[in-house]
Amino acid sequence: MSLNIVSIFLIAVALAMDAFSVSLTKGFTQKNLKTIEKIYYGLFFGGFQFIMPIFGYYCVSTISDFIQSFASIIGFVLLVAIGLNMIRESLSGDDEEITDNFSFKEVTLLAIATSIDAFAVGITFALIDYPILLSSAIIGVVAFAFSVCGIYIGRKLGDWLGDKFQIMGGVILILIGIKILLGF
Repeated sequence: MSLNIVSIFLIAVALAMDAFSVSLTKGFTQKNLKTIEKIYYGLFFGGFQFIMPIFGYYCVSTISDFIQSFASIIGFVLLVAIGLNMIRESLSGDDEEITDNFSFKEVTLLAIATSIDAFAVGITFALIDYPILLSSAIIGVVAFAFSVCGIYIGRKLGDWLGDKFQIMGGVILILIGIKILLGF
């Protein structure tokens, strides 16, 4: 079986949906993100979406079964923990402190959690013997673009819907975690 560029692009869009959703939440919960911080989100999400298929591709014969059996649990735990923390912080009333914080630790955890599906795609590419670098580059670029756009769109939604939208952001992260756990 072979894939073409259109197929790779459609896979990239599907993989970028989780990163886009998380970026939306960050856009409406972090009100004062600097431009460079918005780009960091894109770079982290795009970077992990680029790296994970390559990792899956080259791990297919060694540790893929072990990692794949825990991947959905890891993604679920990370997203639920971050989502619950967002809800807790929103309900605590410290909105200014919450919305303006940028954390490399958090963006890294979010990027890992939303790129676990890309690992499985890398395994698939190895099984069908499809070139991985071009595919991963397309996946990474699409995830970068979707993430940055998600932050800008989320910012506009947050301005329109108000500060308590952070609770919805936490719920979205928890739902994405559940989706990953259930394999949808």
